[in-house]
Amino acid sequence: MDKEKVRQLLESVARGTVQPDQALARLRDLPVDDLRFARVDLHRSLRHGVPEAVFCQGKTPEQVVAIVRRLAESHDNILATRAEPAVIEALRGAGLECAVHAEARLVVVKPLAHEGVGLIMVVSAGTSDLPVAEEAAVTAEAMGNRVERLFDCGVAGLHRLVPHLDRLNEANVIIAVAGMEGALPSVIGGLVDRPVIAVPTSVGYGASFGGVAALLAMLNSCAPGVSVVNIDNGYGAAAQANQINKLASKVR
Repeated sequence: MDKEKVRQLLESVARGTVQPDQALARLRDLPVDDLRFARVDLHRSLRHGVPEAVFCQGKTPEQVVAIVRRLAESHDNILATRAEPAVIEALRGAGLECAVHAEARLVVVKPLAHEGVGLIMVVSAGTSDLPVAEEAAVTAEAMGNRVERLFDCGVAGLHRLVPHLDRLNEANVIIAVAGMEGALPSVIGGLVDRPVIAVPTSVGYGASFGGVAALLAMLNSCAPGVSVVNIDNGYGAAAQANQINKLASKVR
């Protein structure tokens, strides 16, 4: 929809021939800015509550900058995930305000601090899982959620997890990140009455098959209320947790 069509729609609303809710329904799917190599979704925040994130892997630094710059014209807290040093340097060189989270391999462009709602707990099995866990935590915070972290609480030493059960039961949703045998989400799911989002990581020795062993273990969890995202997909877990947390907090 171009500017003229938008103007016509708004004039129709002003005349009373189109109801505001009807106009909103038409605008929810628009607009898309065609950069030739990317079709930037500028209204995703209308549909999902958060702007489009940029997955940097496989894109050139120049492409990432162009997409992010366009998003930054109308959004704050733009997420650039899987950001390598060359991408980070390019974003900074373009004059964009950046908050770099090196461990999460993530950049928040035009960061805007706000008081988070509800509570999302991010729990990791081991220190080696921290990059994925941090991607989930930083993403959830940028989306407007209150996040608490609980790291290195895997099944090799469950006594590290038990003292925190009360806090886990206060969360609206829990993200459980684990590699190796991937047992942590099942353990948590069996101890709390909260939805658990399981994130398998690629951490482990040969027979872990780059996270496939953890993924299959989580998919076969006998604990009720456990859902599973893809291997190393901290962003996806945070996006799902964001929706659950905000519904539970009644802010959508």
